[in-house]
Amino acid sequence: MPSLVTISAAVEGIVDEAVLRRLIACAGGDLGPVHGKNGKAALRQKINGYNNAGRHAPWVVLVDLNSDADCAPRLRHDWLPTPAPRLCFRVAVRQVEAWLMADAETLAAFLGVSRHTIPADPEALHNAKAEMVNLARQSRWSAIRQDMVPRPGSGRAVGPAYPSRLIQYAQEHWRPEVAAQRAESLRRAIACLKRLVESA
Repeated sequence: MPSLVTISAAVEGIVDEAVLRRLIACAGGDLGPVHGKNGKAALRQKINGYNNAGRHAPWVVLVDLNSDADCAPRLRHDWLPTPAPRLCFRVAVRQVEAWLMADAETLAAFLGVSRHTIPADPEALHNAKAEMVNLARQSRWSAIRQDMVPRPGSGRAVGPAYPSRLIQYAQEHWRPEVAAQRAESLRRAIACLKRLVESA
């Protein structure tokens, strides 16, 4: 049996790493070394280095759009006008949480909320992370609320175990191919990764 194509990666944080691991597996590849995980600004500083590495081996860089540009193509062009042939540079609109939300059925079951509370068009949300926290706030399970919702007065945007809960969901329940039907930037990311695997 042929070995899987190994794809190196750079991401903003650990939730993005978990999401990317699922996407690369979905595309028929294997996630190799993961760089970054220190925020978006650090990724931008090193994007040319990642691009150079993408001239010689399969690479993927994943960032959130947030409010940094009005659309993903513009952000990609601003960061990297000429991406290397073996670099897949993808932008989650507007945050990777929107991609997770796009599989409404499994997310509702995981969070313990009604299926109808999950936004129908998650990529249209200005702040998908805040919406994810609001969904967790409605959970019928206290453990989800305690883990994902920030303590009153903490000054934090998310709860203490917010990343680990999303990682658990991404690894154990999330269906990327289903989610891609309601998240165009996710569909494009999967297609890009499949091309990377097929051309390796």
